[in-house]
Amino acid sequence: MKKKAGLFLALVFTLLTTACSQVEKVSSDEESKEKVQKIIVGTGTQFPNVCFIEDNGKLTGYDVELVREIDKKLPEYEFEFKTMDFSNLLLSLETNKIDFIAHQMEVNKEREEKFLFSKEPYNIFPLQVAVNEKNKDIQSIKDLKGKKVIVSATSNSAVFIEKYNKEHNAGINIVYSGQGSDDTINQIRTGRADATIHTPFGVKLQNEQANAGLKVVGDPVQNSKVYFMLRKDETKLQKRIDEAVAELKKEGEVGKLSKKWLGEDYTVEF
Repeated sequence: MKKKAGLFLALVFTLLTTACSQVEKVSSDEESKEKVQKIIVGTGTQFPNVCFIEDNGKLTGYDVELVREIDKKLPEYEFEFKTMDFSNLLLSLETNKIDFIAHQMEVNKEREEKFLFSKEPYNIFPLQVAVNEKNKDIQSIKDLKGKKVIVSATSNSAVFIEKYNKEHNAGINIVYSGQGSDDTINQIRTGRADATIHTPFGVKLQNEQANAGLKVVGDPVQNSKVYFMLRKDETKLQKRIDEAVAELKKEGEVGKLSKKWLGEDYTVEF
């Protein structure tokens, strides 16, 4: 009888120990999940090769796939994409609807006053003079004297050419596009403008997508760096993103993604 009682108590003890162990495991798993912070990443769908929707409905592109690689490096975060028109990204960041922007964002004074940028650039595009493919007169920035150069207002290209024109007394007639890249393409194609300031990647993309008939000439005039953009209070997230990007660069992953989606390794200065 005593033997049976002993066996019964041993069985109860085993069952209780197993149950407690399972409860502890569930609690541990739940606690682990609670520690993972969801981060909403704002991006677009209309930037070919950078952030766009494939025919199969998948969101992909250079910026998108890089963010996915960063996510793998940061176990304390879970990244989730939220797509929208480019014009809505800044307002969405400002109103806490998203936590950072992945859309080839360049630094300018107005943005810097309101937002925080990552410190580790994930693209360094050379800016160059771009002209009609049939143009033989303009071979470098020095040939722009007396010429009409079209740029988008407040863009890095505009800031650069305005400063260059003033500092070098270059005599360049700067005009501003009214309808984005299509207006720039049309004005250069029809001869109403002589040149623009663009990146080789941008020119290649416009030639492929819009038959722009452009070419870049001369040496790079400036390196244009792009970053992720965050809210001012997101210094911790900024630091972790920078660490992940630096690590991915060392591993060659960023360069590999750049070659795949942008055609060249735009992670180094030209």
